[in-house]
Amino acid sequence: MNKKPLVVLLAAALSTMASVAFAAEDTVDIPRLVVTSDPLGNRTSDELIQPVTVIAGDELNQKRASTLGETLDGLPGVHNADFGQGVGRPVVRGLQGSRVQVLEDGLSTSDISGEGADHAIGLDTGRADQIEVFRGPATLLYGSGAAGGVINVRSNRFNPEFGDSPRVDGQMSYGLNGHDRQGRLGLELPMGDSFVLRTDYGVRRSSDFDIDGYQEKGQRFGRKDKLQNSEVENDVFSITGLYKGDWGFAGLGYSTWKTQYGIPEVFLGDGEEEQEQIRAKNDRFDFRSEFNDPLPGFKTARLKMAYTSYRQQEIGSEFDDGAFVESEVETRFNNNETEMRLEMVHNPIGDWQGVVGLQFNDRDFEAEGEGHSHGGGGGHSDGFYIRGNDTRTVGLFILEERPTHFGRFEVAARVDHVRSSSDNLSEDREIDLPDGSEEEQAASLSSRSFTPFSLSAGTIIDVDPAHHLRMSVTRSQRAPSAEQLYAFGRHAAAGTVEIGDPNLGKETYTNFEVGFDRHIGAFRYDLTTFYNYVDDFIYLASRDDGTGQAVEIEGDTLVVNEQRNAKFYGVEFGAITDLVEGPIPLSMRLSADHVRGKLSGGEDLPRMSPTRVGIGFDTSYADWDFSLDYRRVFKQTKTAVTENNTSGYNLVSFDASWSPASLKGAQIFLQGRNLLNEDGRRHTSFFKDESPILGRTLYTGIRFDFGG
Repeated sequence: MNKKPLVVLLAAALSTMASVAFAAEDTVDIPRLVVTSDPLGNRTSDELIQPVTVIAGDELNQKRASTLGETLDGLPGVHNADFGQGVGRPVVRGLQGSRVQVLEDGLSTSDISGEGADHAIGLDTGRADQIEVFRGPATLLYGSGAAGGVINVRSNRFNPEFGDSPRVDGQMSYGLNGHDRQGRLGLELPMGDSFVLRTDYGVRRSSDFDIDGYQEKGQRFGRKDKLQNSEVENDVFSITGLYKGDWGFAGLGYSTWKTQYGIPEVFLGDGEEEQEQIRAKNDRFDFRSEFNDPLPGFKTARLKMAYTSYRQQEIGSEFDDGAFVESEVETRFNNNETEMRLEMVHNPIGDWQGVVGLQFNDRDFEAEGEGHSHGGGGGHSDGFYIRGNDTRTVGLFILEERPTHFGRFEVAARVDHVRSSSDNLSEDREIDLPDGSEEEQAASLSSRSFTPFSLSAGTIIDVDPAHHLRMSVTRSQRAPSAEQLYAFGRHAAAGTVEIGDPNLGKETYTNFEVGFDRHIGAFRYDLTTFYNYVDDFIYLASRDDGTGQAVEIEGDTLVVNEQRNAKFYGVEFGAITDLVEGPIPLSMRLSADHVRGKLSGGEDLPRMSPTRVGIGFDTSYADWDFSLDYRRVFKQTKTAVTENNTSGYNLVSFDASWSPASLKGAQIFLQGRNLLNEDGRRHTSFFKDESPILGRTLYTGIRFDFGG
């Protein structure tokens, strides 16, 4: 695509925004959204040094999708890495997997989404009241798992504010593409002034989804315009009780999340073929509390605890000339995780205000593969093989902030102790490679201990009442994940044979960041640039078979966890201007982001996010609201060895809603996605060549919130 029209479009849009900025009075009222995952507990995204995007209310309702990655896709610096409609993981500044920490009400989701690109995140986006996205290293707050960023999905379950009458809220919708039926119902029952009971249930059912053209890149025959094996089923439920008083509040809750989805792959009905399905379920118990004036010298204490039991099966079904032969469980995953976090906000000491905290996590993870062996000697199983392991982490952190004559200054530090141990096996493991060589993993591996240490300093300079200049430097460390240490075998659903390295060391990130924003008035924008140098970066590398193609073992790509120095750098931009005020207002939005990830030798890292630009318009009239969005995802040519280029594509979407005055609290909506029916492929996805984005679709439904 010729980029000149896009440059002209952006230049014209920026010119328009600038003219409006000088003409408009700074009287626009911007909602104040507190970042609940901030340890100080009372700051907005505008008051934080680290770039944070908060979406809530109508904006969240418009963006809300069935997966977290799809919901956040399009925010500056955030992309989606999907495996069909069942999986959508956020990619933040080119980093994904176990480097992006996903939180549910302030604690880890404790699923296994970081242990495989085909694994879903174990939470329901329909329950979210607010989503907070920290871009860049956040290890100071949340430890090794937050080296790339943090995403906190906040629900209403532990909100101490409630009315004096019952409240019912929810949403029901239908999508034409895939006959996608979704529904959610929530109930809030106050029992006096001090106690509230909340419960909710959500469900989703779909068929295979439509796409534009053939499913596989280069495919010339077979079924067309259908993403085969992409159906999804979800069921979620929660119940929570919360008690509050002048002393604070305490809440206890249970939730369950269950899903079944297919891994999209071409099915020709010719010869021997296989399809993969994933079934997963987690059961979770949560405790949240906040205490006022708990000890002398401290004004607030927050205690959060969670226990999660997660189970997943990867099921392979075999077919012969289109006829079903048999089905078997190829891999079973079990993850039991306990997490506790204590935050103590101290009274001001001179000009300093801050928080000290303690965090504990214990994770017991197992993956058992079944089926025939593909390797020599001990072999490896048909399923994903990773030996049982236990990871225990204890962390201490402190964050302090003080006002200055030019703005605010902040420093923070954190130290963790991470110990990872693995089960002993009866024999060594081996994998036969196509060239006749072998990869080996010993039956017994020594336990590993790491002490990641992180420091940061930053400042916000009040250039004038409307503008902020942000500058920060962060030195953070990350311990390797269990998958990176111990993986050794076929990950059937992901189509890979993955090999870990028990001798991997810590990653060390040195991140420099500069941001400039205009945060009040009719014209608002945020521009951020960053440079992140990583010592001993761990990445999944494909082996070259000598022809420029990746080495494959019986059709599965061989990927190896390797460690080299790397650097990431990029820019993120977002802006909004109120073009017209009055009974039919009109506002315009602009966004753009770019990131590069390179190894020390100059080679590009795999699956890096492509450059994007976007423009959108919002208006309303009486009880109606309308939005129109265009996004250009550019071609990705900065590819790693054995990767191929990914073509660019255009996305056009719209949102329309009607909130009838006669039925206060109800909203009827219509949404259109991928209106151009583009055959787009996400470079961030392992399965981009087998699984394009969904084709054109329309969603219609109703949202409601009554009582309270």
